[in-house]
Amino acid sequence: MATFSIHSYPFSFNLQILIFLFFTAKPISSFALQNNPHFDPYISLFGDARVENRSSNVILTRSHAPSSGLLLLDKPFKFVGEPVSFSTEFTFSLSPGNADGLALVFVPNGFQTRFTSQGSFGLFGENMYLGIEFDTKKDDKVGDFNANHIGIDINSLESIKVSNLSSSSMVLNNGEPLKSWVDYDSSSKLLQVRLSTFDSKRPFSPILTYSIDLLEMWGTKDVFVGIISTSINGSSFSNVYSWRFRVRPVLNSMHSLPANPHKDSDGFRTGKNKFCALTFLAGLIFGTGCGALFAFVVLFMWAILVSRHSVFPVECQVSPEEFRYEMVDVVVEKDNQFDKN
Repeated sequence: MATFSIHSYPFSFNLQILIFLFFTAKPISSFALQNNPHFDPYISLFGDARVENRSSNVILTRSHAPSSGLLLLDKPFKFVGEPVSFSTEFTFSLSPGNADGLALVFVPNGFQTRFTSQGSFGLFGENMYLGIEFDTKKDDKVGDFNANHIGIDINSLESIKVSNLSSSSMVLNNGEPLKSWVDYDSSSKLLQVRLSTFDSKRPFSPILTYSIDLLEMWGTKDVFVGIISTSINGSSFSNVYSWRFRVRPVLNSMHSLPANPHKDSDGFRTGKNKFCALTFLAGLIFGTGCGALFAFVVLFMWAILVSRHSVFPVECQVSPEEFRYEMVDVVVEKDNQFDKN
């Protein structure tokens, strides 16, 4: 009988092991945030992005120069079909230094394989993308007017609309944690950006708005969403402390309703029905309680009034008396005048 020895095929055997591990093992970067409650479970880290030991935040850039890191949602989505809206919120901080800042990007498939060599925010050379940049570098080549602004980029690093944060007394790269909300409503085709300090509530008014039809822009293409930061000299760091992203399919019958960034359309509809049912039940219980209380008060007052006007018989004990008859002498005096007559 012929025998087979793995020692005679060391290279092919090792190659088979590597191929097996490649196709069966999950990327290491996907494990980093899998159990972190502050991040969506399906996020991968690329480039210099990493999670430090005993830390819940992601550091996107390193001390060497240049440096770039990317957080990318593993699952893409499409704008085609039913109208799609989205909402995302994330917290971050940017340290002082000569860095580009941070950007929320909507990019096509394959961006994660080429962003490290594509300059600011990894977008130089990309033909199709949407970027919301939190820019801390003044670049005259793309028309930046200062190093502290939020801009909306569409297929170009020259922002199509900008909000100057210096006028609102906010500084992007002072190392303080900030929180941003980005919402898109497909019915109004309106993109809104909000920004506040970490401990503040969601602002009512957006700091930047722009009207755009993302369905017309992306068509049937898959859209990937990421957060990216780049640094040219390694003297600054970008941290992300939390990130949540939600896609909300919008039904045709709900186009006139305002976008709710905390619930999708089905959740909004179900929640509304539950709210009506609970409201009716609460009203019924409250009405029953009020009726019972009113009836009790009426009966109590009626009992008081009746007790005041009622006459109750009083029992008297009659003791027997002894009776006797006595003879009484009656003297009748005659009238003197009558006797004279």
